[in-house]
Parts: sequence; C-alpha cells; structure tokens
Amino acid sequence: MAWLEVVRTGPFTTVQDRGRPGYASIGVGESGAADRDAHDSANRLVGNHSGAATLEVTLGGLAVRAAGTVSVAVTGARNPVTVNSEPRPTYTMLHLNTGDLLEIAFTSEGLRSYVAVRGGFDVPAVMGSRSTDTLSGIGPDPVAEGDRLLVGADAGDWPADEIIPPPAAPEDPLMMRVRLGPRDDWFTPASVEALLRETWTVSSDTNRVGARLEGPGPLHRAVTEEMPSEAMVAGALQVPPNGQPILFLADHPVTGGYPVIAVVAEADLPVAAQLRPGHRVRFHRMVAPTIPR
Repeated sequence: MAWLEVVRTGPFTTVQDRGRPGYASIGVGESGAADRDAHDSANRLVGNHSGAATLEVTLGGLAVRAAGTVSVAVTGARNPVTVNSEPRPTYTMLHLNTGDLLEIAFTSEGLRSYVAVRGGFDVPAVMGSRSTDTLSGIGPDPVAEGDRLLVGADAGDWPADEIIPPPAAPEDPLMMRVRLGPRDDWFTPASVEALLRETWTVSSDTNRVGARLEGPGPLHRAVTEEMPSEAMVAGALQVPPNGQPILFLADHPVTGGYPVIAVVAEADLPVAAQLRPGHRVRFHRMVAPTIPR
C-alpha cells in the first residue's frame, strides 16, 4: 500500500474528481474539478481513468512526501515544482520513491494546480464522487497537514503520452464566449450592451463557488420585481442588486433568486477557473449557427 503524506497544504487544497452530476433535484450540486481540462490532463499523464480523484491546489504551496513508489503529474497553474529540492517539469509524469518530497511553489500565473497519482486518491466517495463541495460541505474535508492520502486503483493502461504541451496562459483581458439569457430581458438594453462592451475585473471575492466581477458601472434592471428561484448552472452570470455580475464556478448553488443575464460557454470554464483577482475579462456573444434549409 502506498500513500502521500501531506507536509504542507498551501492556502487551500481539496480532493476533486469529475463531480457528482444528477442530484440537482435534491439540492446537491455537481462540484468537481474547477479546471476540468487540467484535472483530465493530470490523470491522462499517469494513465488514470478520467474520473480518478486528484488534488486541486489553490495558489500552490503544497508539499507531500511519498510512502512507497508512486507516479505523479502536476498540471494547471504555472507553479515551480521540485522533487527533493530539484526542479522538475509540469505536464509530465514524475516518479517518486519512499521519502521523496514533492513541493509545489506558489503560482506565478493561474490559480489552481492539479496533482494526480497513478491509481487516484482513495478517499471515501459520497454520492458517487470523491469531490469536496465547499458550498454544501458534501465530500471529504479539505486536505490538512499530516493527512495520509492513500493511492487507489483507478489506473488504466500506462499512458502513450509522456508529455502534454501546457496550455497558453490566459490572455489579459480574456475573451469568453457567452449566450445571452435566460433573463437578459430583465435588464435595460444599455446594460446588456455594457456587459458585452466593457472590460470586467475579477475581484478578490473569488472561490470555487464563483468569481465576483467588477466593472465601470452597475448593470441596471428593467424589471425590478422579485424573481422566483431558478436553476443555476456553472458559467451563469448572475447579477445581484449591486449590479456587479458573479460568474458561477464548480461549487455554484443549484438555484438562485437573482436574474442571469448570460451564461459562459462550457468550453471556456476551465480557463475561467484559472483567473486570479485583478485579471480582466470581456464577453463575446455567441451567435446560434444558421441551419440550412
């Protein structure tokens, strides 16, 4: 039996997989890795099934010591990685022996890193997932110093790719595609135009639930009556009474009582999960394709 012992956690580290879909009707969100692309890449590099549990490390600062021989990969944010103080690359498979210390320094670009171990992390599953949902509290507790994270059996064939080219750093401002609605008609035409025209900045109020965006002015509503709670999805741009939109991420609530002016394309959510406070974003409207007759 092998495990990784947590020496330091950094600011915030959780166990994540691809989430627990299908429970929204009973008030349980999907959760899962905020940057699914980086999570999947880490698993692919060590030959795991895509649903194997990884560590999601916010801002870096994690240190783990191997007990047994294990293969790991680090992906996501731009963090210097060392093994026994020797620099090692990200987006490739690394081999650790008993006593080896893997350290992930604080990130210079991006927000979240992912650590996969061949076999996945064997923590108890809740409702079919090992993900920590920070909003509901469902799933394992956040990783703590001294934890022994057992290696599981979620490995497949050894990977064909030893190296995956890391994605480019997010542009600043980052262009994200959106579909307007379902409640864009609750806002003035000028505010809908402003959402697409103005540059927004990720505030310090950001976590796995969502990122509050700050802009040059509030988005004004044309309909001021109270709205019944409606279903929410990852990528929803919900606008509370202060007029500053919130971009919902992996641990978003399943319902909300404020109107959603637009929804970010699902394919753009992994890079959205890497946005640090101060990063700027702009929104580009997606146009539905014309179906030929």
